[in-house]
Amino acid sequence: MSRSIWFVAGAGAGVYAVSRARRVAEALTSEGLRDRLGALVVGARLFRDEVRAGQHESETQLRERLGLVPHGLPELTAGGFEAQAPGRLHTSTTEEPEGNTDGHR
Repeated sequence: MSRSIWFVAGAGAGVYAVSRARRVAEALTSEGLRDRLGALVVGARLFRDEVRAGQHESETQLRERLGLVPHGLPELTAGGFEAQAPGRLHTSTTEEPEGNTDGHR
């Protein structure tokens, strides 16, 4: 009885080793590598989308807690809607022109 158990265990180990070797050989072919790279790209896109959704959700919650307007709506200023393009700074009209060092305008 003991020989038959060892025979079955050996046969099972052999079948497992052959199937694992076949999977590894298939994964290392050009098609297998292309499939793995494609799966990596899809995984990266899904991760990126999940991060963006989490950022948007966190920003929305933060805006609600702070009492700010929803993201994407223009904020009101004293003179109406803010007409300034994003990334541009307000410049004062009382600044000295460049190159004028004697203090006169």
